Amino acid sequence: MNDANNNAKRNQHWLHGCGTALVTPFRPNGMIDEDLVGALVTRQVDAGVHFLVPCGTTGEGTTLTHQEKVRVAELVVEAAAGAVPVIAGCGGNNTSEVVALARSLEGTGAAGLLVVTPYYNKPTPDGLFLHYSAVAGATSLPIVVYNVPSRTGVNLAPATLARLASIPGVMAVKEAAGDIFQVAWVLQSVPSDFAVLTGDDAATLPAIALGAHGVISVVSNQIPGPMAELCDRCLTGDFAAARPIHHRWLPLMDANFIETNPGPVKYAMAEMGLLEARYRLPMTAVSAENRRRLRDVMESLEM
Repeated sequence: MNDANNNAKRNQHWLHGCGTALVTPFRPNGMIDEDLVGALVTRQVDAGVHFLVPCGTTGEGTTLTHQEKVRVAELVVEAAAGAVPVIAGCGGNNTSEVVALARSLEGTGAAGLLVVTPYYNKPTPDGLFLHYSAVAGATSLPIVVYNVPSRTGVNLAPATLARLASIPGVMAVKEAAGDIFQVAWVLQSVPSDFAVLTGDDAATLPAIALGAHGVISVVSNQIPGPMAELCDRCLTGDFAAARPIHHRWLPLMDANFIETNPGPVKYAMAEMGLLEARYRLPMTAVSAENRRRLRDVMESLEM
């Protein structure tokens, strides 16, 4: 298949382009700011992002309750109003709890579920297969596997992912190992109709060049329009136009991980007037030195 046909096939997949890993805004009392969730979603949709992913790592899903994850998914679906698909965060390290959450999320209008590999437990490949089989068997929603070994302690090997891809309902992966070679091996290991999304903003251009379908992005919380355009350009093979976008925003992509995500991105968004930088313990505010460094990057980019 030639490049034009490959590009067309990827663009026709229901999950492609730039998906924003939405931050979760909090009120001073620590509760979710429901009004601001809606405003942030509207900003994303208006900027042209292709799908939305609440309650993942960037959305502080691990410090949200079962009920809060369901509520945030409802809010995002309502605010998106059918303009883009919503992939609801549904991760955890207790299979029975993830199954229960998956069932609850079915009623939110979400188009799919982002299911991270169980963290801390360090399951074997067989354990991962049985975990995803149980979750997929409990819901009619498509499953996006989420590999982020820096947070979970387990790297999902391409061969294991290929096995997971055989499970009915497991339809995509967010590959956030921070290794472009792993992206290449994943693309060689899974079926052509299995969506591969990088989870590393700086890898968006090279990953799509290799054949990936897009990115689940942190930096698009700040710059949704440029990231949507970057993906659009890459997915149509216009890398000459994509490269300047990539190079311009690379310093911000890097600065967003100067401390543990989502500390820096929330601080930067606060500087942009989009929200107040509030977190739930054990997450804390970015250090004074790193706040200064973030401001320097933002000023250099005229944000």
